[in-house]
Order: sequence, then C-alpha cells, then structure tokens
Amino acid sequence: MEFNVSEELAAEQLRLLQRISESGKLRIGVNEVTKSIERGEAKLVLIAQDVEPKEIVMHIPLICDEKGITYSFVKTKKELGEKAGLNVAASSVAIAEPGSAAKELAEIIKKIQEVRAKKESKVK
Repeated sequence: MEFNVSEELAAEQLRLLQRISESGKLRIGVNEVTKSIERGEAKLVLIAQDVEPKEIVMHIPLICDEKGITYSFVKTKKELGEKAGLNVAASSVAIAEPGSAAKELAEIIKKIQEVRAKKESKVK
C-alpha cells in the first residue's frame, strides 16, 4: 500500500502542490480529500507519511485505487500543509483542479504510476 518515491520526485510533488495552491483548487484534510475522491474530482492525492495514528489516512489509498485516482506520499504533514498554502500541518491533500499546472500534473502522475508499477511487479 505505502510506497516511497525518490527524493527528486518528492520535491517535484511539493513544488507542483505549491504552484497549484496559487492557481488551482485543492481539497485539504482527510474529510475533504475523501469526499473529493468519492466524487471523482481528485486528480492526484498526496498523503503525509507521519500521520499518527495511521488509521486516520489508511482508507485513502483504498478508495483511490477503487476510483482509479493516483496517490502518493510525502514525508511530513508540516511540508504538506505549507506547500498547500496553510499555516498548519495537513494529513492529506487532493488536487481537484490543476489550474495552470495541468501539464506538470500529468507528468508527475505518470512518474508516480511508474514507481508503483515497479513496486507491484517486485511484490508479485
């Protein structure tokens, strides 16, 4: 379920999130992210790895897989909140509308899917 992305890809994800926070639409927090996924409006979901207890965000990858929505992880809630334009930590963020960063979003989704495909092929 959980997988690690390279430092480079993690940094790209956070840069993209920051750009989208300025020109697009984000859904922030477990409840908003869950609704966004269920409605099929989330394009990419980012989940902090340091959420305690893990049960708070455990359902998010499951419903993302069910709905065919790409998700990834970032190291900390603090980073996730900051890049989403908040002064507080955030356990998860969904990108609902990429604004002017649609091309970059598509590229990052492709990279994340490649990382997941490699991990899943190793598991089998």
